[in-house]
Amino acid sequence: HELNQPVARVVREFVVLELYRRGLVSSGKAAGLLAMARWEFVRYASRLGIPMFDMTEDEWQAERTQADAL
Repeated sequence: HELNQPVARVVREFVVLELYRRGLVSSGKAAGLLAMARWEFVRYASRLGIPMFDMTEDEWQAERTQADAL
């Protein structure tokens, strides 16, 4: 995130991002742990290659089909 951050901050961020990536904490919880707004966290994680949604192609198609049926 920034180069001259205290080590504790960098470690905390790394751990929270990994917990979020594994689906062990929600985006809201992760944002709170890092003192960020939820959408700020989601955008940040996305820039790092951690998607908000982790669906297979089949799951995505099922969601689209369901949404189209509405």
